[in-house]
Amino acid sequence: ICALIKRPNDWFEVFAFHLDRVLGLNRSLPAVLRTFHSEILPYKYINGSPRPVIWWDPSIQHLSDADNDQNSFSLTWPQYQILLQSRCGTRVPLNFTTCVGVHHSEWGRLALFDFLLQVNDRLDRSCCGFRPDSSELCVENLLHVKCGNPKDINLVHILVRKTEPSKLVFIDNAGRPHQPQDNLNFRLVEGIDEFPERAVSVLQSGCLEKMLLRSLSVDREFWVSRREASGLKSIIRHIEQRAKALLNDAHSV
Repeated sequence: ICALIKRPNDWFEVFAFHLDRVLGLNRSLPAVLRTFHSEILPYKYINGSPRPVIWWDPSIQHLSDADNDQNSFSLTWPQYQILLQSRCGTRVPLNFTTCVGVHHSEWGRLALFDFLLQVNDRLDRSCCGFRPDSSELCVENLLHVKCGNPKDINLVHILVRKTEPSKLVFIDNAGRPHQPQDNLNFRLVEGIDEFPERAVSVLQSGCLEKMLLRSLSVDREFWVSRREASGLKSIIRHIEQRAKALLNDAHSV
């Protein structure tokens, strides 16, 4: 019944949703691009600029803490790394002391997704894994200075559904479509020892572009606003280059 209307420059969230489905991750909330005309909405929403619309899922579990309600549970960076080493749900039970109830394989899904899109806001809000521009929020808000003390670094937007607490839900997936190849954030995959096989298979198949274009063309408003295939191929090439860099790095390790 409900959806969240986001800013026009968050259009990459729609691309992210289709990437999620093409790779078989199936953890992102449905997203479409739409132009609004209703006079009920403020003018900025009906000025002709298409906006991403994200399905509102009422079953997502939020903390009661008003300062930390964008999480289902609190995790610092060191706690996250210990959790990864524990291999929750495989080596130890999901209710083990160092676990939060999320299956180990979920973190590989998240890390792969965030690396391909270069979403730093979830696993690296302080921008510790790349060279941030001085205009970045993490610099302006003095989050970057925390990189020297990992205990002060918290993960954000780590969410699950009340009905499926062992599976993550991916929100706020706008990422960085134009992040330079020589400034990719490999911190996003730190501590990860496995990626989902189906996703890796798609990335290695050489068919990602064809599959993504076919999927994205279903959302006609998005398709037209991004100049169809000609406007999207360069973005997809960035994703392919990131996948190659990541999988080559994982293979060398």
